[in-house]
Amino acid sequence: MKVTIVGCGNMGLVYARAFLRYQIVNADSLILAEKNEQRRDELMRLNLGKVTVADTPEIGDTDLLILAVKPQDFSDLAPKIAPYLTSRTTVVSIMAGITLQQLASSLGTTQVVRAMPNSPVELGLGMTGFSAGTDVLVAQIRQVEQLIATTGRTVFFEDEKMLDAVTAVSGSGPAYFFYIVRAMIEAGKEMGMSEAVAATLVKQTMLGSFHLINNAGKSLDDLIGTVASRGGTTEAALREFEKYHVHEGLKEGMKKAEQRAGELANLKS
Repeated sequence: MKVTIVGCGNMGLVYARAFLRYQIVNADSLILAEKNEQRRDELMRLNLGKVTVADTPEIGDTDLLILAVKPQDFSDLAPKIAPYLTSRTTVVSIMAGITLQQLASSLGTTQVVRAMPNSPVELGLGMTGFSAGTDVLVAQIRQVEQLIATTGRTVFFEDEKMLDAVTAVSGSGPAYFFYIVRAMIEAGKEMGMSEAVAATLVKQTMLGSFHLINNAGKSLDDLIGTVASRGGTTEAALREFEKYHVHEGLKEGMKKAEQRAGELANLKS
């Protein structure tokens, strides 16, 4: 299999290294296309694959092409690479807000897939939702899934519109957890702890709680109940959360994120 990655910033390199680490491709069959000359020099020193520019016939000589450029750069990039694409190449976009229809019309191919990864892909612990154009074969979808699964877990959605919800739930999701962790650390500091001690308590508690969710075999309500005894400290905290509508605030915020994802897609249409 030959793979080309167009746009070799942080996310592009995450995919390049993951593909090589899991031996999905080797360096001889990986092309890294980058427009910035200084960045190309850096990529050559890394020796991950063949380094080139995007507007070259080599772009068409590939089984899978990943577009990892900024969405605002796509309009300039598309006419440069479209002449070289053939039905052999499946195009996978990780650009936020660029729809399958926009990809197909701009690139002149119906072999398009749209994916929404989140930031933990950097550690191989990411979550990626993806959808495919109607002309993409099941075998091609499985091939794409095999590749992006090197960075974490994947979920395929037949309805592309669900990617707005994916953006709100998992794409933006890490920031919600960071937000909660920050608030908990700040509360610890206000109670007299040093920041280092508060951070250790909060981060380890979050890690352990995640493993309980995955392994305890209990519902979230049951897990809350095991900690929140009647008249105790946890119940006192939860009552304050309800007083300040934390539960509803989180849900409404995520719905706003979904709405904004749809608006951004429409702005680019």
